[in-house]
Amino acid sequence: MAHTDDHSGHDHIGHDHGPGHVHGSTDKKRVLIAACLTGGFMVAEALGGILTGSLALLADAGHMLADSIALGLAWYAFHLAGRPATIRLTYGFGRVKTLVAYTNGIAIFVIALWIVYEAWGRLQAPAPVLGGPMLVVAILGLLVNIGAFFVLHGGDRESLNMRGAILHVLGDLLGSAAAIAAALVILATGWTPIDPILSVLVSLLILYTAWSLMREAAHVLLEGVPPRLDRDLIARDLEATVQGVREVHHMHVWSLDGTSNMATLHACLDEGVDAHQAVSAVKKRLASEHGISHATVEPEFGQCADDGDEHDHGHGHEAAAYHDHHH
Repeated sequence: MAHTDDHSGHDHIGHDHGPGHVHGSTDKKRVLIAACLTGGFMVAEALGGILTGSLALLADAGHMLADSIALGLAWYAFHLAGRPATIRLTYGFGRVKTLVAYTNGIAIFVIALWIVYEAWGRLQAPAPVLGGPMLVVAILGLLVNIGAFFVLHGGDRESLNMRGAILHVLGDLLGSAAAIAAALVILATGWTPIDPILSVLVSLLILYTAWSLMREAAHVLLEGVPPRLDRDLIARDLEATVQGVREVHHMHVWSLDGTSNMATLHACLDEGVDAHQAVSAVKKRLASEHGISHATVEPEFGQCADDGDEHDHGHGHEAAAYHDHHH
């Protein structure tokens, strides 16, 4: 039976121009405002860190440098995602956001590790820190970060790119809070090791959150099944609910950008069933019940077209195992 594809390919790309597109344009503005706020204050905080000798301030400025670059990249990713698909990039630029989220995670990792290394040196040989000016700069930093956080917080919480941006600003917020606490301790007791100790605590917290963001982004990039979906359950649901569908196999479910889900599958039909009607019913079921907006369904009668064919091996071990189980 001929391969029946989804001829509404353009509709799929257009999905982003529904409610998601509204989210995208406001998210884009939010990210740009946050990038300007963090980038502007980062310079002041770096100078403050150098003048006061505070690692906590320098650590926070380091975070803010990475964050302003990351927020700039996040803005560019939103900008690209709005572009239509091309002949070479048939899915469009939606996945750029996931790539940026992954890159952001790596950037935070590197900076956090540098701060831990620097803090270790400071603990070995404590340096003098000016508590008063440090406190002023840290309080200003906290206010700027709170502003950036609230700008981003109103955005789309489902977007990996947006979550990456919020994560950066949250890291800055914690960094500023740690710098304030360190400055207060130094002013009260003169004990300077508190400065590198609190920098390390903030770094460890940020390392943990960066790891979870990278893991999610990597799952999308590896075409993993979206966390809220179960491929085997979806296949069984289609077999149980769509009239004329005897069996579903060779099923792949993935997400383009962490929000829009896609699937390809073979639907083995009972003899005499209208293939077009069955395919339409499968697509409707996938969209309404499972949130899969774009599906390619290959209807079959009798033997699977890929049986005993070399093409079968191209589906990967997981799909092959699934295929064997169902045959």
